[in-house]
Amino acid sequence: MVYLMIVIIVVVMIIILIKTAVKPNRQSLDQTEMTQTGKPVILLIVDSLMNEPLQQAVKKDRAPALQFLMEHGRLYPDVVSSYPTMSVTIDSTLLTGTYSDKHRVPGLVWYDENEKRLVNYGSAREEVFKLGVKQVAEDNLYKLNHKHLNRDVKTIHETLADAGQQSASINALVYRGNEKKTLHIPEVAAKLKLAPETLHIKTPALFSYGMLSQFSPKNDQHIGPFEKFGFNDAFSAQELKHLIQNDKLPAFTIAYFPELDQEVHKNGPKEHIDAIAKTDKQVQEVLNTYESWDEALNSAIWIVMGDSGQAEVGNDKNQSLIRLKDMLDDYNIYKVTEQVKKDDQIVLGHNERMAFIYILDEAIRQEEVVKKLQKDERIGFLAWKDGSSVHVAANGHKEIFTFRPDGPYRDSYGQTWTIKGDPSVLDMTVHGVVIEYKTYPDALARLHSSLHSHSGTYIIADAKPGFEFQGEGTPIHLGGAAHGALHEQDTIVPVIVTGTDTKPRHMRIVDLYAWMIDLTKNR
Repeated sequence: MVYLMIVIIVVVMIIILIKTAVKPNRQSLDQTEMTQTGKPVILLIVDSLMNEPLQQAVKKDRAPALQFLMEHGRLYPDVVSSYPTMSVTIDSTLLTGTYSDKHRVPGLVWYDENEKRLVNYGSAREEVFKLGVKQVAEDNLYKLNHKHLNRDVKTIHETLADAGQQSASINALVYRGNEKKTLHIPEVAAKLKLAPETLHIKTPALFSYGMLSQFSPKNDQHIGPFEKFGFNDAFSAQELKHLIQNDKLPAFTIAYFPELDQEVHKNGPKEHIDAIAKTDKQVQEVLNTYESWDEALNSAIWIVMGDSGQAEVGNDKNQSLIRLKDMLDDYNIYKVTEQVKKDDQIVLGHNERMAFIYILDEAIRQEEVVKKLQKDERIGFLAWKDGSSVHVAANGHKEIFTFRPDGPYRDSYGQTWTIKGDPSVLDMTVHGVVIEYKTYPDALARLHSSLHSHSGTYIIADAKPGFEFQGEGTPIHLGGAAHGALHEQDTIVPVIVTGTDTKPRHMRIVDLYAWMIDLTKNR
């Protein structure tokens, strides 16, 4: 999921910056006064960390830091992510305690009905170039946090600031806070008119974002083009160390470790123990900042978590890649290299193993598109909304399943629903009035939120494990792994907690927000 800054900055500027000096935007901590008391909360997000490979790494003595935290705290191995399982949506859920129907960041790629364009925060190089680097850069660097992320919901940084508590964000994609800050974009990007010279943004009190905003002068070695301009594990670790060494840890700090995700995409969901060991070395670096690891535990509440899982993608490009454009060739499909035209009937928004299918032509019924796609055995299910209701169809199921919020049926999260039809479409069972989720954890809430996350007439297509959607220039991971889907393989992540006996109300990322707020209050 770390295509964002890699694509926007690396692809565009690598050839030029490789020949020029990289000038970091460094901020001093001298003027930052920490007024918090008690133990700070430190949240480390390890992109695509999954429980089974983590356990294997620990068993082989390849992850001593994570093992230490597990042995001196608690491991929650089956926490449910949000949907689609893409970083921007997950991070928005984590930071706001809401699903996408409330925070309004639908996915990595989605169609803005008001602006009549495809929003892309940075997927693959080819797709970004086709859509236009300037537009993708603007969406990523500014609009994600300041236009698309709903102003009616508060991030954890905003909530803490309102309560007089300071917070820090290190390399997190979603970071909105209350402090006004100016980002100075590299001169070459401004000259090429790929981005404005400056961006006026709102951040937490302490904000680090690769070479665009950093604390530690020692991090100059980690901000070059081959180090993804600071969007790497070593940079995040060094920034966190700098806060600790200078006694500047605020009440809450979030630090993002992106590199594991790339290895999982490349090598699959099982063969990446070396990558976990590499990330663990950076966690060791942070813990070594203290006199001892025991002192680290005594000094802070530590939370380490994955954000999404990944499912295997097969090697056969003809079988493993689902090409919706070919399956819907009876319609005029929008081409990403052009503006949306009047005769375009369908827009495709690919999010790896999940896709939005937008219907622009009012003469096309959603059901007719669903029937075409339902024939494909590689698609796990198709879903579309009708007011507050959601309809779900799947290959091999003649009956449609329909649900909406509120009603006599209750799930394990205390949510109530009205349901009709065949619940096995979503691999659910119903015992009396109790709903039990299997393959698709928290399926009803996550799917309902995604279909009500933004305006427009659209269908969700969700792939079975082993398969991935492919569009014009989209990333593909043949022989590796991908995410985005509702499936448990994309969804379940581990969370390690030390320093508190409390836990979230439910084991879902959406429930971590309220719990973390409480941790800062009860320090």
